[in-house]
Amino acid sequence: MLRRDMATSPVSRSPRVPVEWPHVVIVGGGFAGVSAARQLANRRVRVTIVDRHNFHTFLPLLYQVATAGLEPADVAYPIRTIFGHADNIGFRHATVADLDRARRVVVLDDKSELVYDHVIVTTGATASYFDIPGAARHALPLYSLADARRLRNRLLLALEEADVAAERSSVALNFVVVGGGPTGVETAGALSELVGIVIRRDGLHLEPSTVRVVLVDLAARLLTAFPESAARYAKRELESMGVEVEFGRSVVEVGPRSIRFADGESWAAAAVVWAAGVTAAGTLAGRLEGPRGPGGRAVVGGDLRVEGGAGVWAAGDAAAIPDGAGGYLPQLAPVAIQSGRHAARQVLAVLEGRATEPLRYRDKGIMATIGRRAAVAKLPHAGVIRGTVGWLAWLGLHLWYLVGFRNKLRVMINWTWRYFDWPSGPRLIVADAETAD
Repeated sequence: MLRRDMATSPVSRSPRVPVEWPHVVIVGGGFAGVSAARQLANRRVRVTIVDRHNFHTFLPLLYQVATAGLEPADVAYPIRTIFGHADNIGFRHATVADLDRARRVVVLDDKSELVYDHVIVTTGATASYFDIPGAARHALPLYSLADARRLRNRLLLALEEADVAAERSSVALNFVVVGGGPTGVETAGALSELVGIVIRRDGLHLEPSTVRVVLVDLAARLLTAFPESAARYAKRELESMGVEVEFGRSVVEVGPRSIRFADGESWAAAAVVWAAGVTAAGTLAGRLEGPRGPGGRAVVGGDLRVEGGAGVWAAGDAAAIPDGAGGYLPQLAPVAIQSGRHAARQVLAVLEGRATEPLRYRDKGIMATIGRRAAVAKLPHAGVIRGTVGWLAWLGLHLWYLVGFRNKLRVMINWTWRYFDWPSGPRLIVADAETAD
């Protein structure tokens, strides 16, 4: 076992880290993975973060990249730069193909292997399409920078094509957002603002009435995790921005430029934005042996240890974490941050010969923005706040968690400018091999 003084004393900044130190592999560089690594930084353990991207993405702001409010670089930060101060933190740009528990080895996509003493799985989640025909192929999710750039290309291309068509005849353009949770609400509001500013500032020859932004959901109201009053407010705000909101809509098929519902009605759609749910299926967490929780998440104990996996832990959206009341904690950034940090602490506890402890989650509340001057927030000790006050609270929280001083400064300046006006933003169609439709 690692002695207590070895695990908790700071590591000197030496160019080499002893190979005899225990090796902790963190799979995933999202909120949970970065939080776990920060907890282990400058401790007497070797840490390797493995991710298929060499940057950490601030997922809550991807919708602003997709709707040309922010640049991709504003919401991403190199993982190596985050941990440049910690000699014991390394990074491997790769995809994990398998986890061999018997040999305690992480197998990478190039067939190379990383031997571990402990592994923390923080692979997050991906879009859940519920086996709806065509949804996985034709709908546009928002879970990576590539997704955001692809959606921005689609939106701006559709507007350019409609501008050409408008010179010949009247044209109808439908943008459909599926899902009435925070991502769907935020995307629908930002998309409506994008359409308005493009027509007003960029000289497109489109009648605003011919461009529809429609948010559809199977549920009977928006933001089901929020109080009813917040849901009503969000609906009023969206509708005041020109967004059409329709409930009880069950999607049964998505085509290249269309969407069909259970009642048989079909719409032409320039883009279908998918914000209807997430799953761990298809990720490493979804392939771990053991019981599955909601959305295919790996069921963990209170201390975040994966059942039957010596030295295997899971955190964030990858894990079904008990909430102490018979259910599981929600897939939110605060849960990911706190669980990633806790998993790392439990690894240190085991190495020091101490007993592990269950996660005690501190509820920080939930928020959703609606356009650039309105938001709703449900806070533990302040109830529901909304409007400009809610929007300012949303801004402050997101700036606090955003990684990198440069990113914080750029985003703060951008948001301040946009509050008073909407300047010419990054409305660029950058069609490359990764994002071309």
